[in-house]
Amino acid sequence: MTSGLPPGITLGEGRGGLPRLSVATARCTAEVYLHGAHLCHWQPRGHPHPVLWMSRESRFEPGAPIRGGVPVCFPWFGANAGAPAAPPHGIARLNAWALDRVEVERDGSAVIVLSLASDAGTRAAAPHDFALTYAMRLGDTLSLALTVANPGDGPFTFEEALHTYFAVSDVRHVAVEGLAGATFVDKTAGGTRKPQDGAVITISGETDRLYLNTPAAITLADPGFGRRIHVAKSGSLASVVWNPWIAKSRAMPDFGDDEWPGMICIETANAADHAVTLPPGASHSMTAAIALS
Repeated sequence: MTSGLPPGITLGEGRGGLPRLSVATARCTAEVYLHGAHLCHWQPRGHPHPVLWMSRESRFEPGAPIRGGVPVCFPWFGANAGAPAAPPHGIARLNAWALDRVEVERDGSAVIVLSLASDAGTRAAAPHDFALTYAMRLGDTLSLALTVANPGDGPFTFEEALHTYFAVSDVRHVAVEGLAGATFVDKTAGGTRKPQDGAVITISGETDRLYLNTPAAITLADPGFGRRIHVAKSGSLASVVWNPWIAKSRAMPDFGDDEWPGMICIETANAADHAVTLPPGASHSMTAAIALS
């Protein structure tokens, strides 16, 4: 789909010459790159502070992931244990997606639907047949729905995540609510499993936690920006909280050395114990709904 876009939505050349959808409706502004089906910007009208965080050092080039916004991780999360040389977080964020449908609803919300299907190129890194559909509804709230279908003749096990980077006033002064009592895999401690004892999570160092059996909504309280970000979800049993802090920021070439205080990732996921196995012909949908208050 390359023509006939509704008013308020344009398809043009973005950074690095990559195709980019730009949204400017009565409800919000947004930017979506076809590379990786990557949502780089979503801003409801009337909200003064950015919602999604983007690194100024992000690469915008074929074969490279975009740093910030909402990367799509699939069909594995983090490193591929069975293939250490495989790209981290899978292949979905490295490929160009097809633009299937664009519309503006009567209330002014924009709907964008993209798809990615397995081919010879994806099978070189992930030898499975799959068909992905990713629907974004961009308005006063943000709704994301990733559907994975298995068109193959055998079962298919995968991990997935909507790796959302939120902009914050100062990560040292925000709180993450909704994960009390959950067990998390602490990736900064060699994968040790620990209980979340406190009612809220605060950030005081490198944080990389995969929370298990967490289907409930999560809230990010940011007093510096005077707002709360609510992340409700379905079809997801894992949640990730991540901030690289100082040393790791300096070690990543596509992440500015001084950018870590302005972001935190709260990710909707199925990973580790909650990897999904689809029988032939089956599909699975994972959704995230993001609202501000």
